[in-house]
Amino acid sequence: MEVVMNKKQKKMLYRIIISSILWLFFSFLKVEGILKFILFMIPYYIIGYDILKKAFKGILKKQVFDENFLMAIATIGAILLKDYREGVAVMLFYQIGELFQSYAVGKSRKNISELMDIRPDYANVKIDGEWEKVDPDEVEIGTLIEVKPGEKIPIDGKVVSGTASLNTSALTGESKPAQVKEGDEVLSGCINLDGLLYIQTTKEFTESTVSKILDLVENASSRKSKSEDFISKFARYYTPAVCYSALFLAFVPPVVSLILKVDPQWSQWIFRALTFLVISCPCALVISIPLSFFAGIGACSHEGILVKGSNYLEALSKCDTMVFDKTGTLTKGVFEVSEIKVNQGTREQLIEYAALAESYSSHPISLSLMKAYGKEMDKNRISQIEEISGHGIKAIVDGNRILAGNQLLMEKYQIPYKKEEVDSTIVYVSCNQQYLGAILISDVIKPTSSQAIQQLKKNGIKKTVMLTGDQKKVAIDVARELNIDCTYSQLLPDQKVEKVEALLKEQSKDGKLAFVGDGINDAPVLSRADIGIAMGALGSDAAIEAADVVLMDDDPLKIVQAMRISRKCIRIVYENIVFAIGIKGICLILGALGFANMWMAIFADVGVMVIAVLNAIRVLYTGGYHGKK
Repeated sequence: MEVVMNKKQKKMLYRIIISSILWLFFSFLKVEGILKFILFMIPYYIIGYDILKKAFKGILKKQVFDENFLMAIATIGAILLKDYREGVAVMLFYQIGELFQSYAVGKSRKNISELMDIRPDYANVKIDGEWEKVDPDEVEIGTLIEVKPGEKIPIDGKVVSGTASLNTSALTGESKPAQVKEGDEVLSGCINLDGLLYIQTTKEFTESTVSKILDLVENASSRKSKSEDFISKFARYYTPAVCYSALFLAFVPPVVSLILKVDPQWSQWIFRALTFLVISCPCALVISIPLSFFAGIGACSHEGILVKGSNYLEALSKCDTMVFDKTGTLTKGVFEVSEIKVNQGTREQLIEYAALAESYSSHPISLSLMKAYGKEMDKNRISQIEEISGHGIKAIVDGNRILAGNQLLMEKYQIPYKKEEVDSTIVYVSCNQQYLGAILISDVIKPTSSQAIQQLKKNGIKKTVMLTGDQKKVAIDVARELNIDCTYSQLLPDQKVEKVEALLKEQSKDGKLAFVGDGINDAPVLSRADIGIAMGALGSDAAIEAADVVLMDDDPLKIVQAMRISRKCIRIVYENIVFAIGIKGICLILGALGFANMWMAIFADVGVMVIAVLNAIRVLYTGGYHGKK
C-alpha cells in the first residue's frame, strides 16, 4: 500500500525520527546531573514544542482541560522528577499516535477531496463570436456552452450537438464511461473523455448537481451521531475529573502521611499522579469515534452514496423496515407507449392532445408521450396548464379542455370512461368532457432490483413495502416479481405519508424505517421517514433536498452497500468505546495503586489510540473500496 503524506505529516515524521535517534543515543550514554538534563531536553523540545505551545495557549484561553494540557503536565512532571527518559518517551509516542491519526483522517478525507475536485473552474461560453472562459455562476439557463475533451461539464444541461464518453465516477462511483449523444441529459461534475460537446444549460450553477453534492458533503460533518455526542459529553466531564483525581493522588496521601507522622513519599505519589494523567488522556475515544464516522462517510462517497451526516449513517445501521416507491426506484422509469386504444376520434389526435398537455412536465410518463408523438411541440397552442397531484394534467389545447391522467382524474371530473384491465400504466385522455381513449405505457424493472431486495433481507431487513400511485394490478405484479412483502397502490402523495406514519407506529423501539424514492411527490415521505434515501441521478431536486442519503447512480444495490458500511462503522465504534474505556479503566486503577509505570501509561494512552485509529480506518475497506467492485 502506497503511503502518501502531506508536508505537515512529513515534517512530523522527520521530527519523530530525529527525536527517536537522539533519545536512543542519549539513553545509552552514561551521564548524570545537569548534562543529562540538557541532553534529553534536545529531543524533548524537537518532538514536543508544539504540544507545549498549544497547552499554553489553552491556559490563556481558559480552555485548560484537553490532551495537550495532560501531555504537557505529565511530561514536565516526569522531567522535574528526573525521569528524563520516560518524559521524552511519553511525548514521542504521543506524537507517533498523532501522526497515525493524521494519516488515517487524510486517507478517509481523500474521497471527500476527490469529490471537491468535481467543482468546475469555468464554463466555455460564446461572447461576440468567440468562445471565452467565464465563471459558472454567471451562466444563465438556456446558454449554449462548449465542453472540450478533458474538461468537466460545469452545469447540468442537454446535449445539442456531439457525442462523447463521460467519466461519471466522481458522481456515481462507477468506473465504466457513459456514452452520451444529441438529446441526452448530462450532469455537471462529469469529465468529457473524448468528443466535443455543445450543451444547452437547463439549470443555474447553484442548482446544478455538482453544486448540490458539494453542499451536501461540506455540511455532512455538522450532523453528529448519538455516539459522537456521547463522546463529546464524556470528554467534557471526564478530562476535568481525571485532572482533579490526579491532583488528589499527588497531594492528599502525602499530606495524610505527614499528619500521621509517616514518610510522605512525595516523589512516589507525584509520579503515580503523572502516570495517572498519561493513562487518562481520552485521545483514543475523542479521535477514533469521529474518525470511524468520517471514514464511513468517505467509504460511502467513494461508492457514489452521499450520506448527509453521521447521524444518518448510525440510523441506517438500525434499519429493519425498507419502504420503496416504484417508478424510477425499483423500475427504470423509462416508459414507452406500448398500445393506444381509441374510443373517439383518431389515434393521431389522441396522442397529440396527450403529448401537448404533458409537454411542460419532466415526468418519465410525460416524456414517453412526447417521444411517441415524435413531432416538434408548438407550445403556443397550450395554455392554462394545471398539474393535479396524484391525478394528472388539465390543460387548454387549441381552446379545448384536455384532461390526461389516471382513472382518478376521470372520476374527479365525472368523465364516463372505459376502465382498462391491463398490466401497464394507463393515461386516460378526454377532450371537452368527451372520453377520447387510453394510452398504455409500460415500465421495466431495474436489473438489480430483485437482487437488492434479496440482499436487504439477508442483511437484517425484516419487512419490505412498496408504495405507488400506479394501478393495483401493476403494483401487485411488480411486488410479486421482486418478492416484496407488502404493497399499497393508487396512492396520492399525502396517502403515502399516511402509510409511512402507520408503519412507523408499528416499528420496534430500536428499529428504523427507511423510504427510498425519486420523484417530487416523494419529498414529503422522504422527510417523514427515519431515513430518506433518494435516487440522485434521475431523481428530482426536491427528493434529493429532502433525503438524508442520496444514491448517485440510481442503483438499488447501493442501499445494501450503504447498510454494510453503516453497520461495520457502528460495530467498530462500539468496539473502540468498549476497548478504550476498558483498558483505561484497568490501567487507571493500577496506576493509582502504584502497579503501573510510565511505560504502561504510554501503552494505555498512545497504544490504545493507535489500535483504535487503525481499527477505525477498517471502515474504508468495506464494500467496493479501492476499486474492488
